[in-house]
Amino acid sequence: MPVYEYKALDIKGKNVSGIIDTESIGLARQKLRAAKIYPTEIKEVYAAASPKEKRASALAGLFSRVGRAEMTMITRQLSTLVGAGFPLVSALATLIPQSRSQTFRKILSQIKDSIEGGNSFAGALSLYPDTFTPIYINMVRAGESSGTLEIVLERLADIAEKQQSLNNKIKSVMAYPLVMSVVAAGVLFFLLAYIVPRITSIFADIKQVLPTPTRVLLAISAVLKSYWWIFLLLLIAGLTVIRAMRKNEKGRRILDRFLLSLPIFGTIFRKLAVARFARTLGSLLENGVSMLVALDIVKNIVGNVIIAETVETACKEVEKGHALGKSLESAGTFPHLAVQMIQVGEQSGALESMLNKVADVFEKEVEASMVALTSLLEPMIILIMGVVVAFIVLSIILPIIKMNQLIK
Repeated sequence: MPVYEYKALDIKGKNVSGIIDTESIGLARQKLRAAKIYPTEIKEVYAAASPKEKRASALAGLFSRVGRAEMTMITRQLSTLVGAGFPLVSALATLIPQSRSQTFRKILSQIKDSIEGGNSFAGALSLYPDTFTPIYINMVRAGESSGTLEIVLERLADIAEKQQSLNNKIKSVMAYPLVMSVVAAGVLFFLLAYIVPRITSIFADIKQVLPTPTRVLLAISAVLKSYWWIFLLLLIAGLTVIRAMRKNEKGRRILDRFLLSLPIFGTIFRKLAVARFARTLGSLLENGVSMLVALDIVKNIVGNVIIAETVETACKEVEKGHALGKSLESAGTFPHLAVQMIQVGEQSGALESMLNKVADVFEKEVEASMVALTSLLEPMIILIMGVVVAFIVLSIILPIIKMNQLIK
């Protein structure tokens, strides 16, 4: 069904605008007039497409992603409207014009049509797997069946905001050392490839043997000046190989195992994955999703193949009647503290709240580790930069001192 964007005047003469879906422009005008809205401009902005049509163009899908902030805002507003007594269809119709993304407005309009056609909210959301995650869809389905849709939507918004907040903190903490590292590498490359050869050209006519530091510096400078493109190609090739490995199951497993084995960083990656696991599993269980279904969903969002395999194995053990804590402990992948807290939660009958506490604990530990790592990286970068510059200066000064001695 085509969707039209309109500008109009209401019964009081005020300017209004919005989106309406109908068979034609004529019917759109009739609908608006019946609602005592008098259109001044109507234009078709997009037509509804089937899921098969939406997946037909890979290029179109590349530009049709909905931002997390946009999704969170609409989810929270929908929760507020539903909690205030708005029917779901009316709430969606109210939110469609408020979305800043044309793609999201289209999706919301099609979801509204699907619900009006008799589909459930979760069923309508499942038609758009590229926009709505399995967690989102299953929690909405649980909320619909339990009559607590507004609570579920609010929790979904809370989860998204907490995850986004943690990601933003990590990015802000790592931004400075990363920028500093790139700038330092660029400065050193410029010095070695361009400045040093100009200065050291005065030593070309010296028949005496140059000091070892000077010869090392000249060799490094010559390699960088003549073969810099090889280093660039190696960097591009390395990034390409890593990207290809991420798309391959075997390669992804190798990379994820390597990341977990890294000193300092491996612990951070592990804690981050466990926090994501605990936060999501706790929210799913709180909203009525069964343990087995919740574990099957969570294994796909932990962000690490090794931990995902541990969760999958634990799911099979739980299906046989074993406790979740014991199943996770046997793999040895989860931190001991997380396993202990989960076991306490199972024994006390408060697993959902304990999982949320696990997430809180590990998110705080990740944040603290990133701050400590940054405070360590900054002086290390400065120290390395200072040592390299000192080596360059020393390599240039030594032959000059030797020349002065020969002159005397």
